[in-house]
Amino acid sequence: MKVLFLLCACISILSVVVICIFLFAGGFPAITEIGFFEFLFGTTWRPTAGQYGILTMIVGSIYVTAGAIIVGVPLGILAAVFLAYYCPPALYRILKPAVELLAGIPSIVYGFFALVVIVPAVRGLFGGSGMGILTASLLLGLMILPTIVGVSESALRALPKSYYEGALALGATHEKSIFFTCIPAAKSGIFAGVILGVGRAIGETMAVVMIAGNSPIFPSSVISQVRTLTANVIMEMGYATGLHKEALIATGTVLFVFIMIINISFSLLKNSADRKERRKKKKERKQMKVHAVKKGGDAA
Repeated sequence: MKVLFLLCACISILSVVVICIFLFAGGFPAITEIGFFEFLFGTTWRPTAGQYGILTMIVGSIYVTAGAIIVGVPLGILAAVFLAYYCPPALYRILKPAVELLAGIPSIVYGFFALVVIVPAVRGLFGGSGMGILTASLLLGLMILPTIVGVSESALRALPKSYYEGALALGATHEKSIFFTCIPAAKSGIFAGVILGVGRAIGETMAVVMIAGNSPIFPSSVISQVRTLTANVIMEMGYATGLHKEALIATGTVLFVFIMIINISFSLLKNSADRKERRKKKKERKQMKVHAVKKGGDAA
């Protein structure tokens, strides 16, 4: 079994390495030919005229992903708290499978749902075509909910009951015990769920193509149409040739680096929080030790 587990781990690592080699080997020649700054900071994407600037699509991806985080992360964490600490058993047997079912719905179905429900609602409330950043953010926030809810709930349920019971014993209310003791203790698992959810939001393609508007321009408001990096690749890869095709592969390389930066940023944030917590606990232990020594001296 050790050999089998080692083989599976090596295959997983090798797959990531092969993907990295393919992306960078296929993307860097195009970036070099186009020009690094012209490619990343150019504002015009017009392959027929030899213009391959993807800055507008980078900004569009950032806006849509940020909107999905604003919508999905708070809802996901609060839903996980409800399922773990508030939900009655009879209702839990209905809600838990329903949340898991959301993860299995194809992207194209989410896209149709947004076209029929979200797009007309946004059009009626804010005007415009109804397609843009706000619509895509709302849909992606909904799509990342199952991942965040599932992982966060598992992290909360994995905590020892002594955390919650100890907080209650010290006089904290039910809500304070959850939000000031249990959630901070489960932050590693919750961060993992958020990272997985953000990864899906960045990489989502089909649903975004259907509702984002796909205009490679700088957005001027939350209802402006945008084109994301993933949408740009899937819309033009079918007929692209030569430098155009290489530029699309380079776009995928930029997206890959973008996801790595976000994951590393979350990891650094998590590690920083863990170090701060360890320093706090170390300081508290030191103060308790000093207090115990002082109390012993007073007794003597």
